[in-house]
Amino acid sequence: MGSTIRYQNPSSLATPSGFSHVTDAPGKRLVFVSGQVAYDQQGRIVGVGDMAAQTRQVLRNLGQALEAADSDLAHVLKFTFFVRGMNADAIAKIREVRKEFLDESRLPASTMVGVAALAKDDLLLEVEAYAISRGAG
Repeated sequence: MGSTIRYQNPSSLATPSGFSHVTDAPGKRLVFVSGQVAYDQQGRIVGVGDMAAQTRQVLRNLGQALEAADSDLAHVLKFTFFVRGMNADAIAKIREVRKEFLDESRLPASTMVGVAALAKDDLLLEVEAYAISRGAG
């Protein structure tokens, strides 16, 4: 699972915490997933005011979107996290929940950005992903 992905942390860069500096997958089909938020299937916001609950729902939604493209979270090359109210506590909650979904020894490249607002006031997190398909290149 995820064996076609190369995870690289060049010694010329500072050792990363919670991500890989570079990921690539030579010869594989790319999958781009739009930013996912904490909506349930009916479009209701899950976990109002609760970063852990919203992170869990966002990662579930990403998994479902990736599945539609013959991919999964193990094949993600890069995440971008857009976080409202970003602080040490929010980051810790996101990273803790992420452990439920990702292999901590094979972390994709990742960017986390603090933002002033998202599409709705009660949303705390939006995450987009770039992945590869599970199938042949």
